[in-house]
Amino acid sequence: MVCSYWLRGRCNRNPCRFLHQELPQNTHYQISNQFGKNCWQRNPDSDSKSASSLTSLDRSSGSTTPKCSSASNQSHRNNRRGLYSDQKGEWDSTNLRCSSSSSTRAGSSSGNGITQKVIGERVCKYWLHGNCVEADKCQYLHSWFKGHGVFKLAELNGHIMAISGIVLPSGSKKLYTASRDGYIRVWDCHTGQCDGVVNLGGEIGSLISAGPWVFAGIKDVVKAWNIESCANLSLDGPVGQIYAMVVNNDILFAGAQNGTIHAWKANKETNAFEPATTLEGHNGAVVSLTVGGGRLYSGSMDNTIRVWDLDTLQCIHTLKEHASVVMSLVCWGPYLISCSLDQTIKVWFATEAGNLEVTYTHNEEHGVLTLFGMNNSEGKPILLCSCNDNSVRLYELPSFTEKGRIFAKEEVREIQIGPGGLVFTGDGTGQVDVWKWQAEPTSLTSE
Repeated sequence: MVCSYWLRGRCNRNPCRFLHQELPQNTHYQISNQFGKNCWQRNPDSDSKSASSLTSLDRSSGSTTPKCSSASNQSHRNNRRGLYSDQKGEWDSTNLRCSSSSSTRAGSSSGNGITQKVIGERVCKYWLHGNCVEADKCQYLHSWFKGHGVFKLAELNGHIMAISGIVLPSGSKKLYTASRDGYIRVWDCHTGQCDGVVNLGGEIGSLISAGPWVFAGIKDVVKAWNIESCANLSLDGPVGQIYAMVVNNDILFAGAQNGTIHAWKANKETNAFEPATTLEGHNGAVVSLTVGGGRLYSGSMDNTIRVWDLDTLQCIHTLKEHASVVMSLVCWGPYLISCSLDQTIKVWFATEAGNLEVTYTHNEEHGVLTLFGMNNSEGKPILLCSCNDNSVRLYELPSFTEKGRIFAKEEVREIQIGPGGLVFTGDGTGQVDVWKWQAEPTSLTSE
């Protein structure tokens, strides 16, 4: 008997106990195999001296190094050319381009002079799971990116819950990812394979790096590691989960679940961090922090943004224009950009009187989760905006002209950029995707 759901293009069972006659070749598995073949490869000239202290901590604690996917292992055996080129002094990923036909279905050139039609704004949910039977007739996208200039290099799998942090510590050739599953995974940037894993014993709410230091926020404590000296610290004081952290002038700020912001000052003589102060004022958990123009900005579940003077560490403004949680904050020159679950992105500018006022509001159709600012190769500012419809918009500032859209299996929680035009995104499933920007971007905050 032929499956009636398959006849209507709606069967999502694999295997299905009914007949699927003349089933088209599965586009999803073709793409997955392409990713496997083009995974990060090892550079035979790379040294092993950059092994991180997190890896050594993992081994000493008795936890095991995770196994990478068979596709990654197979590609590593087949090709030993490295992602990082010591000769060029930059990351070389030109050999990793994924050449799937799905990108042409999103409206780009097919390479033979024929431009494919532009189809839907959404990714086909059946294609995501390898069950779409419509092939080229499907009205939805069969692609992870819509637009031009970005393509997917690899998928890093191992976490089983939402990603809560992605960092590339200064001077390291390791990528660090954290998840709500309580683990930090350390990835080799030459092979894309996981070199080590650290079990922190509880949900990780935030992960950042500053110089050789890596900071992980968990309930009631911030864990700190120095990947050069192997120093291992626990910074006590916060109450509840740590959702956001930022470092400025050797001071670490951590936003906690109870609405307070704890600060520690680095002591270079003792290679430790000493308690500095506690900033109070929010009535809900602090979920976003950023620094710019001599100010610390904090976003909270109380729907407000507080502005703190970094010299006096006093609150000088409270911004109340958002109607829901302030999820993310970015400083762009004299502007502050904020986003919220109220489906808006707001651009703030300081008046002559010193107050911050909204100069522009961009409306989305979905709640906004994460912002990340960078400059493209032409020096134009690009804002990456993750929404809770499982997509990331790429907007050119100040016009908010959409230049492209990245799609994921679930909401993208974290965004980070790396050398050589790499962009990393981490979603709610625990998967980290590696993207290649055709021209190398730079962080807006790096200026």
